[in-house]
Amino acid sequence: MKVTSAEFVISSPGIKLCPEGQEYPEIGFAGRSNVGKSSLINKLVNRKNLARTSKTPGRTQLLNYFLINRAFYIVDFPGYGYAKVPQSVRAGWGKMIEGYLKNRKELSGVVLLLDIRHKPTAQDVQMFDWLQHYEIPTLLVATKADKLSRSQQIKQEKVIRTALGREQEKILLFSSLTGQGKDELLSLLEEIVQPGTEQAE
Repeated sequence: MKVTSAEFVISSPGIKLCPEGQEYPEIGFAGRSNVGKSSLINKLVNRKNLARTSKTPGRTQLLNYFLINRAFYIVDFPGYGYAKVPQSVRAGWGKMIEGYLKNRKELSGVVLLLDIRHKPTAQDVQMFDWLQHYEIPTLLVATKADKLSRSQQIKQEKVIRTALGREQEKILLFSSLTGQGKDELLSLLEEIVQPGTEQAE
């Protein structure tokens, strides 16, 4: 898939204010704060500042919608796991995201981003478990792949799989710096949203 257009549409505080009346499929992008989610989205769509990081990590509790090729939405979830966020905010985040995962009929899949340098956190495991519980197609993407050697990458892939309890799960390595994994991820996204993509063409 080639990205020919990408535009910000809306920031929604929950499912009740998500776009209605359009049958575009949606792909969620989830990950903890500072995992490199905004950089990855910007790299995918060839834009420097389409997805912007919050000046206060973890406090922006909104679903950011980006319309891609006028065919499907990328839905950028707020980052989770930021240590300074109050418990009440973390609880609200969980309630909003689980409500979206459970009830949003347009949701076609989720890209779960994990920092390849670290073992998945408890919140990462919880997010993955939610996705499996609601039977949502999930792509695991390990960000910041350029930070490790190939031997280190192989070791960390095993750490991630073990933490998630999925020894055979495919993990796509991605680098927003070098572009590693970009074309493969775009192809996988196209497979998920193929009906909408074909209609748009």
